[in-house]
Amino acid sequence: MQEQTNRIPLWLAVALTVIFSLPFGLWLGPFNFTLWCAFIVWTEYFVLGATLKVVPIIVKNFAYSAVLTGGSVALIPFFGFLPDLVTPGDLATGTALTLGVAFMVYSMRWAAVFQHGALPFFNGISMALAVNFSGQFPHFGPEALQPLVAAGWALAMALFGIILGIFTVAAQLPTTKAR
Repeated sequence: MQEQTNRIPLWLAVALTVIFSLPFGLWLGPFNFTLWCAFIVWTEYFVLGATLKVVPIIVKNFAYSAVLTGGSVALIPFFGFLPDLVTPGDLATGTALTLGVAFMVYSMRWAAVFQHGALPFFNGISMALAVNFSGQFPHFGPEALQPLVAAGWALAMALFGIILGIFTVAAQLPTTKAR
């Protein structure tokens, strides 16, 4: 029988992953990677099993919900006719996001991959919102499309997070031994 062992301990592989990721978050100026988003998806990779089989689950769920969240945020101006409750645009924002998130959660019933990938599904929503409202993405194109640019950036960071997860597993130099 074969047993898999790692030649490098996890704690050191994680440290190497952080070192590997830092230039992407520090040296690219306006295109600095949003590393907190990438490491949230890195964590998803491990929670879901840390194998290549989980990559399609993460990508499909995260991409679907992030892009639809970006679309929901882009619809906020269409609800601008609504009154402000406390801060400018609060009711318009709440309405657009409530409708968008309700639709996304309802749509989870349409595909088994959404039902089995709830973690990346909901992280796609939260990361698209976080990246958009924090402004931590490269801004280009018309202002009306910035929520979709932010969603695309969140998706790019998700893909980088998956790469970081694969890197961490590979950095442990796994090997198999006979028992």
